[in-house]
Amino acid sequence: MTSKHPETLALHAGWRRDPATHAVAVPIYQTTSFQFDSTENAANLFALKEMGNIYTRIMNPTNDALEQRIAALEGGVAALTVASGQAASAMTLQTLARAGDNVVASTDIYGGTWNLFNHTLRDQGIEVRFVDPGDPEAFARATDDRTRAYYAETLPNPKLRVFPIAEVAAIGRPLGIPLIMDNTAAPLLARPLDHGAAIVMYSLTKYLGGHGTSIGGVIIDGGKFDWAAHAARQPALNTPDPSYHGAVWVDAVKPLGPVAYIIRARTVILRDLGAALSPFNAFLILQGIETLALRMRAHSENATAVARFLGGRADVARVIHPSTLTGREAAWAATYMPRGYSGLVGFELAGGAAAGQRFIDALKLIYHVANIGDARSLAIHPASTTHSQLSAAEQHASGVSPGYVRLSIGIEHIDDILADLTQALDAAAG
Repeated sequence: MTSKHPETLALHAGWRRDPATHAVAVPIYQTTSFQFDSTENAANLFALKEMGNIYTRIMNPTNDALEQRIAALEGGVAALTVASGQAASAMTLQTLARAGDNVVASTDIYGGTWNLFNHTLRDQGIEVRFVDPGDPEAFARATDDRTRAYYAETLPNPKLRVFPIAEVAAIGRPLGIPLIMDNTAAPLLARPLDHGAAIVMYSLTKYLGGHGTSIGGVIIDGGKFDWAAHAARQPALNTPDPSYHGAVWVDAVKPLGPVAYIIRARTVILRDLGAALSPFNAFLILQGIETLALRMRAHSENATAVARFLGGRADVARVIHPSTLTGREAAWAATYMPRGYSGLVGFELAGGAAAGQRFIDALKLIYHVANIGDARSLAIHPASTTHSQLSAAEQHASGVSPGYVRLSIGIEHIDDILADLTQALDAAAG
């Protein structure tokens, strides 16, 4: 497939037909194991002398088709699907960082990721240092000899302030520090690898799946980061790995291409932690990706219309949407999301938390759920739900106030979305 157009890649990349039956749709290979051709074949697969299927915890043909399709859409060299977006967030860092190492992360991230980084990874000996992405140089100031990666969200949920990808990538690259971008809220609308990011990850549960049916995550290796040039900075890929026969990953996988990072993620971290994506979920997410380009267009158009509508309401104190940014933050939004601003909109009611709760309870069309990125419109009060495990200070740093309401605008007709918002806002003002 030579096309570079996402509408075409979403339908054709990574798959043409099943070689056994000529089926056009990717089959669900619902199996745990794969028979080896011989003892030599088995030994070669385990030694990475040949690539092929061993066990679905590590690889599966349905998952492989999904991985190839997403890698093509992102402009990466390879991808790894995992059980959830949360698993992907953890594994992107665990592939590089060990106890005693640190990662510098943006404050503008999803509350569950903040909790994972600030508590669970810290308990495992990996320190995550949070800095304000409004000042890209803050990443440099927080860096030391044990910093292994920078981490951020392109369109942070729920702050919706677009991240300065190229600026931070340029700080880390000469130091041997890759920028890892969570692009969950902006598939096709933003391409972090084009702006210097080394690794991209997604929660497949959101826009890529699109229908609220399947949990999943994916990690994409851009293939352009020179891990070998920074051996001291990246020991996980440049020193013998005792968990895999002493393999030095940058050397062991050279015949396969620039895939040292993603191969270690698959054959060590996924193998050992076991957070594998179900082939059935991979199949469902493939179906969602086929319409991704069309849906992202509709999500963006509807959300921008909702932001304008909310901005005209006297009972709305503030609207949070990339279209409302000013100064260099507006420039970052225009640079990194030129195709649209996705489907997320936040707002604060003048009546505070109580008014926000009344608004949520009055919704009729829009669903009250914790997810984002469904084809249908969704709403949540983050302070009491998705970000409730954070302290008040941590909530403030991540963009959550007591009265904040987050909307994930779907692809329904805009008149119906606005009608439901109108009646719910009127009830909240009540």
